[in-house]
Amino acid sequence: GGAGFIGANLADALAAEGRDVLVYDALLRPGVEANLAWLKQRHPARVSCVTADVRDAGSLSAAAGQASAVIHLAAQVAVTTSLADPVTDFAVNLGATLTLLEALRRRPGPAPLVFASTNKVYGDLADLDFRREGDAYVPADPGIRAHGIGENRPLDFHTPYGCSKGGADQYVLDYARSFGVPTCVLRMSCIYGPRQMGTEDQGWVAHFLIRALEGRPITVYGDGCQVRDVLDVADAVAAYRAALARIAAVQGRAYNLGGGPGNAVSLREVLGAIEGLVGRPLDLAFEDWRAGDQRYYVSDTRRAAADLGLGRPLPWRRGLERLAGWLAEDRGLRPGTRAATA
Repeated sequence: GGAGFIGANLADALAAEGRDVLVYDALLRPGVEANLAWLKQRHPARVSCVTADVRDAGSLSAAAGQASAVIHLAAQVAVTTSLADPVTDFAVNLGATLTLLEALRRRPGPAPLVFASTNKVYGDLADLDFRREGDAYVPADPGIRAHGIGENRPLDFHTPYGCSKGGADQYVLDYARSFGVPTCVLRMSCIYGPRQMGTEDQGWVAHFLIRALEGRPITVYGDGCQVRDVLDVADAVAAYRAALARIAAVQGRAYNLGGGPGNAVSLREVLGAIEGLVGRPLDLAFEDWRAGDQRYYVSDTRRAAADLGLGRPLPWRRGLERLAGWLAEDRGLRPGTRAATA
């Protein structure tokens, strides 16, 4: 997944510090070819690419055999797609992860692996009480309201996507326990920022902003008061780099990674900020809730901050402005334009 949104930002940071980066990507998602071209232009001597699917066991194992470390970001990323095609979702998210783990285990010295998991491993949190305050749901439990959802929360896989990512999450942790492969799991909340071309199914912050800049309608599923802790991609990149640097200390552990309570924001609040950026009312439509959608998810980031040495994340309003600036500069998207986004 090295040519994707997070992967491209991470590859750029690693190459900039002098590392050789092998991007393994099927190049299936619209826009990733541009990310790869950007990487090669910036780091022609440092970035190389294998264009292959993670389900191609031979190619995947060969690439893993060359690596001193692996960051696994490749995935089928949409709950909606997993419901339509659970077999493919399983093969990409869980089957390929197991193939990768086996390739690393068979090496004379196992290379470290940092795996991109998801907050969906905790299910829909339906056992928790939430109340609506203004345009946002908040938890009744004062501890959760102050700190968010911690890693001690029981796992509860919902939807095929939750099952495949959750199963992979557990396999990655167990390969550290059972086979001594140095692995670490980052359970991500909503990451956003430059090089993200979000869709209705994934990358909602960028999707909302792109639609608003193009003057096109935006569909909100649910009432828009659901809350997420959003994290700028530069902060996510710092976490992955820290996990690699500290893998001996953090192997076999899972960390919740997001903006935390300080960057907890509802969809309606983000839409309001976007309306201010584009300078006109947004064209909004509301549809039914989606399967497994959480009313509230905010990461308790205290363990990650302590163990990985993470700093305070970028405030979400500044991050949103940064993303709007990148869309204007790189994609020519400004208020009222309808530029192509592929």
